Amino acid sequence: MEIIPRRAEQGWHNPGDSKTGLLDRFGRQATDLRISLIDKCNLRCTYCMPADGLEWLPRQLLMTPEEIRRLVRIGVDDLGVRELRLTGGEPLVRADLTDIIAAIREDHPTLPVSLTSNGVGLDRKAEALKAAGLTRINISLDSLHHGTFEQLTRRPFLDRVLSGIDAALDAGLAPLKVNAVLQQGINDAEAPELLDWALQRDIELRFIEQMPLDADQSWSREGMVSAAQTRELLRKSFRLDPDPRLRDGAPAERFEVRAHGSGPESAVLGVVGVIASVTEPFCADCRRTRITAEGKVMSCLFSREETDLADLLRSDASDEAIAERWREAMWGKPRAHGMGHTGLDSPDYVRPGRSMSTIGG
Repeated sequence: MEIIPRRAEQGWHNPGDSKTGLLDRFGRQATDLRISLIDKCNLRCTYCMPADGLEWLPRQLLMTPEEIRRLVRIGVDDLGVRELRLTGGEPLVRADLTDIIAAIREDHPTLPVSLTSNGVGLDRKAEALKAAGLTRINISLDSLHHGTFEQLTRRPFLDRVLSGIDAALDAGLAPLKVNAVLQQGINDAEAPELLDWALQRDIELRFIEQMPLDADQSWSREGMVSAAQTRELLRKSFRLDPDPRLRDGAPAERFEVRAHGSGPESAVLGVVGVIASVTEPFCADCRRTRITAEGKVMSCLFSREETDLADLLRSDASDEAIAERWREAMWGKPRAHGMGHTGLDSPDYVRPGRSMSTIGG
């Protein structure tokens, strides 16, 4: 479904004409704010970072807790933001993470605040994060086997991630979601095993197509496991039925999971999601706005254009001036990322200059 631009007479306006939320030219309203807290990470996942890591941002370029708090307040109070996700890099690396969450919760008692993490070190922090006001957490886990996990992440930290997941469950950070990226010939055969493991723990597993956002720029369509392939892998062990709940702008297409051979009224074992950013893009209903760790707005995960808010944050600029620049950045959001179902061979697609860790998921 393609969204048609809404004209001024229908109540939509260019942000320069009147006060609006984070509206773009195609009628989409961004209400899901994703803020990266840091670009640094303690894993070296092959689909994200080089083996030797990247050149990290100097600390003085990272947004401070006060700047992050101010942006969230502007987003919620002035621009219609309805949910917040804190990302990285690895946000647990920030020593002030709990303070950041507590400050945001003080300002916004009912705002859903989630975190995306690799889970390393979460076993020591889950309770404190929950007490500070974190609502829930997404954790990355691509394999349950030590050798495969180390091959994908270049670190022998599987037990630490699993301990972090257990701690998050014990702390009540629910619903807990686990994200997995499948790669051909590496961990694709593990898809049913991962789902069975998640169902037993009341975890919502989401399979994410590998995107061309790796710093090595080694992504290939041939090495990626598509959403269609993922569904077929899962159907070898489970029955998948479309989730009757509305998708409502969510990136994951969700399925109710039942046992093979069960009837239409059989028990639902749980839910699994598939995020098909490459082969089945959902750009027409995208509701996300992203801010990098150094304070730049990215209207699209695949965008090559960025709008700096840090200079305004570090001047005497008013909240209104910051909000206006943010509106202008989102007004220029592209209709779609241009990749098409075949991947990088689409003539409209230009690969982003950043890797995932420097953008924020």
